[in-house]
Amino acid sequence: MNWVRKHLFSSRLNSAMTLTVLGLTAWVLPPFLEWAIINASWTGETRADCNPDGACWAFIRVRLGQFVFGFYPAAERWRVVLAFLLPVIAAGTLKAAPRIYALVFTAAISWILLSGGYFGLEKVETSQWGGLTLTLLFSVVGIASSLPLGIVLALGRRSSLPFIRSVCVTFIELWRGVPLITVLFMSSVMLPLFLPEGVNFNKLLRAMIGIALFSSAYMAEVVRGGLQAIPPGQREAAHALGMSPLQCTSLIILPQALRLVIPGIVNTFIGLVKDTSLVMIIGMFDLLGMIQAASADPNWLGSAIEGYLFAGFCFFVICYNLSQYSQKLERRLHQARPR
Repeated sequence: MNWVRKHLFSSRLNSAMTLTVLGLTAWVLPPFLEWAIINASWTGETRADCNPDGACWAFIRVRLGQFVFGFYPAAERWRVVLAFLLPVIAAGTLKAAPRIYALVFTAAISWILLSGGYFGLEKVETSQWGGLTLTLLFSVVGIASSLPLGIVLALGRRSSLPFIRSVCVTFIELWRGVPLITVLFMSSVMLPLFLPEGVNFNKLLRAMIGIALFSSAYMAEVVRGGLQAIPPGQREAAHALGMSPLQCTSLIILPQALRLVIPGIVNTFIGLVKDTSLVMIIGMFDLLGMIQAASADPNWLGSAIEGYLFAGFCFFVICYNLSQYSQKLERRLHQARPR
């Protein structure tokens, strides 16, 4: 009761807002629960088997494999699961020094597992990749590549060499000045027109490169904000100790800057995860694209709401865990900070 009084009814305005939220919840929640749970249909093979007054979760159950793996062959889906588990195991079990090499090694193995064609594995074309698998693939590749590229661009923008600074500023402003839809469209439709005849660059790789470069421009500005927040005395003290500019930046300035901008970095990552749904523009079926395609099936017409709720739940789980991990990382770094 003390907590309720302190946080929910501490003033007249706070009390009015609390009562308003409770009233809206009481108005919205019961009909939603009745539709989503009480009258919902969990089994069935078509929309006709579902209760018209409730949610048709049978749509999700029947199409779940397609939503997760896309058009990937059912007999080879174990490769997708293993491809995503290997980097997670390497990152969670190894120390910081060998972890980078292990992640690079497991990433190469994961690509071989996904694409096949080696070691007796059946080759699976990238056009068959889709669903949540494709969403996670774009997200992981974009996150893993945009952070180091963003750090390099941020350092280059603050460089004392005019040529390097001009190149980095031009790159950042150019990529930040165009929408991601334009980048994906150019990488899918326009770029092949400029390639030599007979040269075919995989559309999935083109989209990955476009997303990584686009996200790195935003990441560079986040990192630059952290670099500018470091007092000049830190650099001066490092130089007084005899450190070289490279040692000063890598050992003193950059670690402090990255610790300051962890929320901004994770915010950029979350935006990147949600922006992966734009690959539908170039004909790639990520999670949202697979749901739209499945809801257009004549047997499941009218099931789009259930599909979008499922997609929203998946994106929420991914983004919420990213947010929680960033808060955990902030607390750990704050406790390790020398006082």
